[in-house]
Amino acid sequence: MFVFVCAGCGAELTTALSQVALPVHAHQKYGNGTQLPVLMESGTFALDSEPWGPPWRTWEDLDPDEAAARGVHAPVYALSDGLPGAIAIAPGDARNTVLVPEGRGGGYCCGLDGADGPNVACAECALPVASRIDDCSLWQALWLAPNAVHRLPVDGADAVPSSWAQLMADARGTPPFEPLAGWGLRLNAGHWSNHVWSWSPQWEAAAGRALAHLLTASEGRPVVVPDGLAGEVFQRALDTMLPAGSQARRAVLAGPGRPVPDGQADILLVPTHPQTGVVWGSADSTAYLVPLPFGVWLWLAFPEPELPVPASGVLPDGVLRDDFDSPAPHARHLFRADPGTFQHTLVRLPAVRSPWLRAILDDLTQLLQAGIF
Repeated sequence: MFVFVCAGCGAELTTALSQVALPVHAHQKYGNGTQLPVLMESGTFALDSEPWGPPWRTWEDLDPDEAAARGVHAPVYALSDGLPGAIAIAPGDARNTVLVPEGRGGGYCCGLDGADGPNVACAECALPVASRIDDCSLWQALWLAPNAVHRLPVDGADAVPSSWAQLMADARGTPPFEPLAGWGLRLNAGHWSNHVWSWSPQWEAAAGRALAHLLTASEGRPVVVPDGLAGEVFQRALDTMLPAGSQARRAVLAGPGRPVPDGQADILLVPTHPQTGVVWGSADSTAYLVPLPFGVWLWLAFPEPELPVPASGVLPDGVLRDDFDSPAPHARHLFRADPGTFQHTLVRLPAVRSPWLRAILDDLTQLLQAGIF
């Protein structure tokens, strides 16, 4: 466990926190006017190993060798020239902080986006220490500036990460569908059918990263994924972006609690450890390992039944209802992977230098118009 303190005066700025892996959807921009929830679970923090936040440099201002040294192998609109190591926490876990009253707000019509730099200061010495993010279509978070805070251990050390067996024993999957709220909508009002049910933003971000890896693993050949939900999430995009043919590469789900894949599997869809970010699997595996967030992988590998949702109305406390409607609604459109996460991942894979894969990246606008992303 750790607390973060102000680098200027030493004031404690957070509660005690345990480190976890940075969520794939940390910098996702989802939809238009959507109210996304808090990024981090209370009591946790995550480090972003890449630079984040202003100042920004456009691709034209970057030398290609400099970009490659930063692990970016294809053009992007801009790269952050800020410091690496920003710390994401839940806003409710902050202590002794205040919003900067003027300037540096950043954002659009609905809230703050941190684009102008730190907008939260230490309440004791007024040092800018963090960026509060709460604008629409962004995950709510407080990003501590790495040069403005220090990390101090509590009780000697952080908790020991759970084993894969422990994770499976406490398994909790991420549902593929969820009700989302926009500005002007009350999420808890009335019947469930009044909610805007959608594919989970977390699933769309996870699929964006996984698709970049699946394309790389394909080596330009067709890829076949398992039927069912995995097929619904990946197959349409793969069939659109890869050529048809008989020499298809086979992708299967693998991981803790799953059967050992046979030798005909070229690609393994595997979980990443939610605390460490380590990808499951053997380092000497000849199959390409495609990472999925543990909660998303768990739902794909061990699908949960579709539970019915309660009918409208409220019963008194202590009264159990038996008036259930149909199963929870699904999204009204075919699955679309998150384009931002896809692009962010693909440009950081050296294989993107291949002409055929670079052509897919350059065709992203057309793929968006076709509803693949």
